[in-house]
Amino acid sequence: MADGPGLRTVVFVQGCDKRCPGCHNPGSWDKKGGILYSVEDLVGKIVGIAETHRVTISGGEPLLQLAATMDLARSLKDKGFDLCLYTGREESEVPREIYTVFDAVKTGPYDEKKWTSVTPYVGSTNQKFTLRTDK
Repeated sequence: MADGPGLRTVVFVQGCDKRCPGCHNPGSWDKKGGILYSVEDLVGKIVGIAETHRVTISGGEPLLQLAATMDLARSLKDKGFDLCLYTGREESEVPREIYTVFDAVKTGPYDEKKWTSVTPYVGSTNQKFTLRTDK
């Protein structure tokens, strides 16, 4: 419930070039870690466990794997999933196509000096959580 609206299944992708101090998931930084899945196999796993049909793709940094992230998102969207993306990139660095597929996007790197537990769905006040309004 902290990674977007409602009860969600979270997919953590591997690899991050931001390496924010205080990151809640530093085990995802190494690009060589994790378990390798094809998009098709990952979609199958998610469909099998995500009872709420709400999925957040987080990391690591999902935009380091942009093509696979978009393939995964499109496949899940075609199956009726509500999708949220968590990226450490600034809003201006996020490709516009992200906003055509994802229902919500959290942008901005985590800044432990700006930590917050009050603002929903973000970890620091410099981050922005945007809900898609055209659906």
